[in-house]
Amino acid sequence: MKTILPHNALSLEKSRPGRRGVRFEQAEKHASAYLPEAYLRKSVPKLPELSEFETVRHFTRLSELNYCLDGEFYPLGSCTMKYNPKAYDVLSALPGFANVHPLAPESAVQGTLEALYGLQELLKKVTGLAAFTLQPAAGAHGELTGILTARAYHDARKDFKRTEVIVPDTAHGTNPATAHMAGYTVVNIKSAPDGRVDKEALQQALSDKTAVVMLTVPNTVGLFETDIREIADRVHKAGALFYLDGANFNALAGLVKPADMGADLMHLNVHKSFAAPHGGGGPGAGPVGAAAHVAPFLPKPMVELKNGKYTLSGKMPKSLGKMKAFFGNIAVCLRGYCYLRQFDGQTFRQIAENAVLNANYVRAALKDKFNAFFDCICMHECVLSINPAEMNGVHTSDIAKRLLDYGFYAPTIYFPLIVPEAMMVEPTETESKQMMDAFVDAMEQIYTEIQTEPQTVKDAPHSQCVCRIDEVSAAREPNLRW
Repeated sequence: MKTILPHNALSLEKSRPGRRGVRFEQAEKHASAYLPEAYLRKSVPKLPELSEFETVRHFTRLSELNYCLDGEFYPLGSCTMKYNPKAYDVLSALPGFANVHPLAPESAVQGTLEALYGLQELLKKVTGLAAFTLQPAAGAHGELTGILTARAYHDARKDFKRTEVIVPDTAHGTNPATAHMAGYTVVNIKSAPDGRVDKEALQQALSDKTAVVMLTVPNTVGLFETDIREIADRVHKAGALFYLDGANFNALAGLVKPADMGADLMHLNVHKSFAAPHGGGGPGAGPVGAAAHVAPFLPKPMVELKNGKYTLSGKMPKSLGKMKAFFGNIAVCLRGYCYLRQFDGQTFRQIAENAVLNANYVRAALKDKFNAFFDCICMHECVLSINPAEMNGVHTSDIAKRLLDYGFYAPTIYFPLIVPEAMMVEPTETESKQMMDAFVDAMEQIYTEIQTEPQTVKDAPHSQCVCRIDEVSAAREPNLRW
């Protein structure tokens, strides 16, 4: 009887001794000629032995199992999973950019420095802020950079008593984590009944201990802070800095400049707002901007234009120092530069307006079946909610898993924490009405199933390569082997 390998066999299970895809010449000298004996292997590493064709098939199959934005709709709320133009990939991979050595002299990388300088200037233009650093490798890294910049600002003023950072409960989860990592005490304030900042709670929390107030705008329930200027004024009156989490900037670009809202510091997610790939957790880029009075404390060096030459300026005596080796994730920044160069101000306004329109279209279309927790006009995303008692015991996690059977990635669920059974849907501006109608139709069919055959939803997914697991057992006895 012939052995038939299962479709999901590991590469090591497909391995056969002696198979190979590449042959190397025999080394002229033994490894001991280069490395101390203590560092040499005592046994052959257990690596899969496959032909080139078998290797190609194996990894092609794995790639087909992966859900990706290029295949279907990805309504992952708060992540702005929108189309990433392929032309930007080509441009950022040009040899003049991709082959640059990080230690190359400035004279040899004038093109790269010019592009980075151009990105700094464009970010200043769309935000109204005075300066930007491109060093942070992602949004959370940008937050840490911003908070450490704020610390350097207060320390320079010898205002050492400011040990607290105020964070609303509608903030991104990285905000309190960042403040804690930077050595601050986190003061959490609850939202008002309308999902926005409770101004009285904020006022009570503000004191001479407050270093920074971190605010996500629009917030994680998809709402714009209508009293943003008053909030900023209260923060400044207390002597604190106003930090804007710009992860949701896709809904604001072209409509409003954060500097006009009173922001002292903010980070931007190139991989969200400016159409660079998310990259499966990296690489990303999280440039941080600052108002003029805070800009001297940003990381150094920055790209400057002097006498017609682009240079990395290290003459920043108040700078907090470096936040990343060399100069950040340049390939991601280049994609953001391409995006900002492609559109004018009016087009950016249309991008933001379409992102807001699409989110409200989904919200209105599902209103009778999955109502938004805050039933009002939203910004870039709508946050839906259900009551399991009214849904035959079906929970949000069940709906998310059932969506997979309909060919859609699940939205962000159970976040933000202030919304029970939350489903955070962000269509972005790059999805068509036809795609959103298809998503709405799938949600409506799931709603019908909840009413007529709820067990089908509770047992989902039914068509994926991995079925539903016992989540309690998986948490207690994790088995990481597929």
